[in-house]
Amino acid sequence: MGGTVAGVGVTALGLGLEGPRGWAFRGVSFEAEPGSLITIEGPSGTGRTCLLLALTGRMKSTEGTATVGGTALPKRMAAVRHVSAVAHVPGVTDLEPALTVAEHLHERALLQRRFGDSLRGLLRPRAERKSEERLRIDAALKAAGLDLASLPKGSRTAVRDLERPEALRLSLALALIGRPQLLGVDDTDLKLSDAERAEIWALLKSVAENGTTVVAVCSEAPAGTVVVSTGPTEPAGPSEPTAPTAPTAPTDATDEAPASRDAQEDVQESDGKEAADALAEAGRA
Repeated sequence: MGGTVAGVGVTALGLGLEGPRGWAFRGVSFEAEPGSLITIEGPSGTGRTCLLLALTGRMKSTEGTATVGGTALPKRMAAVRHVSAVAHVPGVTDLEPALTVAEHLHERALLQRRFGDSLRGLLRPRAERKSEERLRIDAALKAAGLDLASLPKGSRTAVRDLERPEALRLSLALALIGRPQLLGVDDTDLKLSDAERAEIWALLKSVAENGTTVVAVCSEAPAGTVVVSTGPTEPAGPSEPTAPTAPTAPTDATDEAPASRDAQEDVQESDGKEAADALAEAGRA
């Protein structure tokens, strides 16, 4: 993305989130250096997406503490949102099937310029702003490994015509346009072949090596990552040992909590819907 990004360190101590029907996750403790690839590993329905949103400042934890680049959570959620971005979160960052890849990229660049950059940037000449937008988009596409020339209709390809790995890469590119210091990615290995999964993990490791700290939700973490488990195992750190059981996985949501099982597809889609509802209830930027 035009050089390295100054990533942020992430720590958690006894972090937990309780909803109306119980704990989404609890007893999460870990420490990761800037530029780390952090993997949130666990069965579907164990609060993985909720933890991802909590660490990126988009969902308010109810127990324990966390820091992102020295910024305390949940006290300063807005400050964490300012330096973070999320990608591929069902029900939260969904792509519009009818829009083209170019339309998604242009829209995100406009939003970044309007709400994410400084006021001084808005006052620059139009030609300079357009050039900066093009550079941001090109850098984000390169970082996400999305080659527009390889798509059926190039940048005019509609999202509904993308293969799943391409849609994931587009979602990553959209998040990377803002040059975040912390990138959260949900459903990283869902519905991917072994070869596709290896490519995506290599991509995320590359993003982390360039400085951006990455938090990725998965069913099985690859080697060489900071693994954080939300499954029904003994919780890390000094917090109370009450990890959620597989059948419950409640959040601050109003929909039914999904039953936990390893068959990922339908359950993780429900997880995303539940996370979206919880996000709306908890408050977001």
